[in-house]
Amino acid sequence: MRDFCRDDVAALIDHTLLKPEATEHDVARLVEEATELGVYAICVSPSMVAIAERAGSGAKPIAAVVGFPSGKHLSAIKAEEARAAVSDGAAEIDMVIDIGAAVSGDFTAVGADVAAVRSAIGGDVVLKVIVESAALLSIVGEDALVSASRTAADAGADFVKTSTGFHPAGGASVRAVELMRGAVGPSVQVKASGGIRTTADAVSMLDAGATRLGLSGTRSVLDGLKGADRVIDAN
Repeated sequence: MRDFCRDDVAALIDHTLLKPEATEHDVARLVEEATELGVYAICVSPSMVAIAERAGSGAKPIAAVVGFPSGKHLSAIKAEEARAAVSDGAAEIDMVIDIGAAVSGDFTAVGADVAAVRSAIGGDVVLKVIVESAALLSIVGEDALVSASRTAADAGADFVKTSTGFHPAGGASVRAVELMRGAVGPSVQVKASGGIRTTADAVSMLDAGATRLGLSGTRSVLDGLKGADRVIDAN
């Protein structure tokens, strides 16, 4: 296990609020917490991007999710949703693939879906592709997760991302991160998200190869690093 500095971990976190009942006040509080905690970015629903911008996200990039959480949206709708979010101020887009296409082995469709969003937002906006790793692993196995990750990378993803956090199959796992890290080239990063609630969870994902974390319980994870410069034993 590597040692991790609290500030270094904070700088890898997308502080996330995707609850459907979230209000403008909740988003303003998210922005305030993001500054306080020293995280990298905030992640919100597309309808909340302009609100986050008005709340003063400042130097914190705003990420918006599209095709969320099911991925069962037409590619043209995902592309337009992404385009609108960028217009409102999003610097990063986290899109959900069509999980059913991946389950059935139609990776041509998966790639076309990703490419449509990449084309809509251009090359300067960071694109993270959510492959819903727990669902793929439980339904069809490791080969499908590897193929989905490689397809996303080939179609223009900057990151492959484990999970929405909304699928009943579960969220991120160490094994998923390991497979995804091995599947994509060195120029593509891995975001672990979904069900990461403790310092030990976060450290395990980073040890497995994650380079970004999506957290809603950011404070509690970072609190596990307080009081010492390094995490010596996060178990």
